[in-house]
Amino acid sequence: MAGRNRDRFSTATRLRLIGEQTAARVYRSQTRRQARRSRLTGRAAFLALVVCSLIVALAYPMRQYVSQGGEMAEQRERMAEAERQVERLRDEKARLQDDMYIQRLAREHLHYVLPGETGYTMIDPDAAEERRSEDGSAERPWYSGVWDGVDKADRG
Repeated sequence: MAGRNRDRFSTATRLRLIGEQTAARVYRSQTRRQARRSRLTGRAAFLALVVCSLIVALAYPMRQYVSQGGEMAEQRERMAEAERQVERLRDEKARLQDDMYIQRLAREHLHYVLPGETGYTMIDPDAAEERRSEDGSAERPWYSGVWDGVDKADRG
């Protein structure tokens, strides 16, 4: 029996030693993992610092780029409007080269008539009456209206 106890004791001792060795291995691997984590944390912090620095360094140029993009779109719109205006003016210039167009403008705006024609100016009586009542010029002579106009111009 003593041999049996001895074997049992040796097995218990062996198990205890195996447990201690396993615990030591687990402890060593945890310390390595923690050391590795601390290195990764340092690397991550450095990487975050670099990324933040790049963001700060690029923020102002990006803002300028975006604002200039809006200004460029506005300038393109102005340029397109100027081109449309140039096209309208070219059309008007071409029309002004035509004598018939010039005659029509003179008749409409300057009330010109050709030799042998009789020109008439039609006045709407209702509109003329309204204008007189607004001015109060129905009962006054025409020259007093002229002097009133001169006085108003002198005051203004």
